[in-house]
Amino acid sequence: MRPCLAPRTPAQPCERIDRPSSWYLVGGGAVINGCLEVDLHIYSEMFCHLRPVRRLCPGKIFPYWFLYSRALSGAEAVNALRPFYFAVHPDFFGQHPREREVNENSLKRLSAYLENLQKPGFKSLKPTQLMFYVRETDQNSSDGQEHFSTSGFRAVKFTLHTRDLLSTVLYILNSCSLSIEHIQSLNTNVHSQPLKEAKRISDRPIKWDKSYYSFTGFKDPDEDLEQVWRMETTLTSWLDNNGKSAVKKLKNSLPLRKELDRLKDELSHQLQLSDIRWQRSWGIAHRCSQLHSLGRLAQQNLESLKNAKGCTVIFTDRSGMSAVGHVMLGTMDVHHHWTKLFERLPSYFDLQRRLMLLEDQISYLLGGIQVVYIEELQPVLTLEEYYSLLNVFYNRLLKSRIPFHPRSLRGLQMILNSDRYAPSLHELGHFNIPILCDPANLQWFILTKAQQARENMKRKEELKVIENELMQASRKKFSLEKFYKEPSVSSLQMVDCCKRLLEQSLPYLQGMHLCISHFYSVMQDGDLCIPWNWKNGEAIK
Repeated sequence: MRPCLAPRTPAQPCERIDRPSSWYLVGGGAVINGCLEVDLHIYSEMFCHLRPVRRLCPGKIFPYWFLYSRALSGAEAVNALRPFYFAVHPDFFGQHPREREVNENSLKRLSAYLENLQKPGFKSLKPTQLMFYVRETDQNSSDGQEHFSTSGFRAVKFTLHTRDLLSTVLYILNSCSLSIEHIQSLNTNVHSQPLKEAKRISDRPIKWDKSYYSFTGFKDPDEDLEQVWRMETTLTSWLDNNGKSAVKKLKNSLPLRKELDRLKDELSHQLQLSDIRWQRSWGIAHRCSQLHSLGRLAQQNLESLKNAKGCTVIFTDRSGMSAVGHVMLGTMDVHHHWTKLFERLPSYFDLQRRLMLLEDQISYLLGGIQVVYIEELQPVLTLEEYYSLLNVFYNRLLKSRIPFHPRSLRGLQMILNSDRYAPSLHELGHFNIPILCDPANLQWFILTKAQQARENMKRKEELKVIENELMQASRKKFSLEKFYKEPSVSSLQMVDCCKRLLEQSLPYLQGMHLCISHFYSVMQDGDLCIPWNWKNGEAIK
């Protein structure tokens, strides 16, 4: 009997092939490695000539309900990805700003990928490589190839090259070792097979041997992806491909940029503000809209807004006063909430004075070490939250009375954390001190690490000077209109990046806005983002 493919009924016992491929059935067609290729019923005779093939059972590769499921809608895809969003949402990475920023940027790129999948008439998408830091939850399982940290999360990298929402959702969940059982409930035409028989997609995708594509003449769907793997993106090639697009976006954004500067200057002068900032990287149009809202409020209730004299106003996710005394305006709040906040500012200033006194008292008990709050490295806390944190730590110190020599630790810095149990020394020279740290361990740790902390702080100051000099030199050489970095890029990384940039000839950068980040991207207003560790040289063909 000659070998042939198994019938469509998944209940029939069947075997795997010797040279398998990742494929499944959707609506009667075959999806091979994510690509809809042929109707197996029509072309079954052709496959019978492949003698190495015995029988293939899709049920061993995919859940039976998946083989007969309909396509997901956009809303269903979002719902199906809820466990993923819960595991990677930036708001859960408040104590880890670098990881938070990586997840934030990767979510933007994922959102664009999913949006393009839903556009009518799309042909194909370029393979998109994403990286996420996934929180360790009860349903997460460890993988020997993934990197775990002591902070309760792990780094996961995967490349999307799918062509429909359902396979994309499944691939993301499996890449992050998250359950896919809940997806069955999203399909109205699922198979009656019990859910307990549903299996995950294999972590090792099954592929046809290259000879299969040579024999049949079909296009290898992995060919483009393999080319991406072989061909690493270089700075020059990326600028060649994206430079013109960035120039066009930047040119279109210039009128709005001028309007933004005008609104910012007018409001800063009218309310006598120290500065106006944004916590997130909102577009220029979004920022202008927020300033217009603040301007209208100033016309309606100028006296209340004058309470912010000398303050920095930050547009962010919630309203209040930040731990460092900045006025936070929640972008989702209405004018009524903003007005109440400005009216309460005098009471906030009183709390701020009490907070500074509390910091001084903690410093006195710990030998003169300075208590600081570093915005780039700590979660966004309100003044009330930070005061409560300090108060708990201060009361614990009073009970223990750790014996430190007065002023023996002057010049050193520490920050307080609520999600750690052991103290640590940051590479920038400050101590990370948990509020629930054992006093005896705290004393021993600070005293043994004090000298190293001073050396780290000295190195930090030296690097900052070098970084500023190299940034000025880079901006001058390439005639950049704006040159900046994301907060998650360290001074050491920025120094390395600038040194290598200065060795290049990059005419595309003239007059551009350049941001040093962890990924390549052209922002909606024309800013160019490049990773600090960009690659140089010709791509490997």
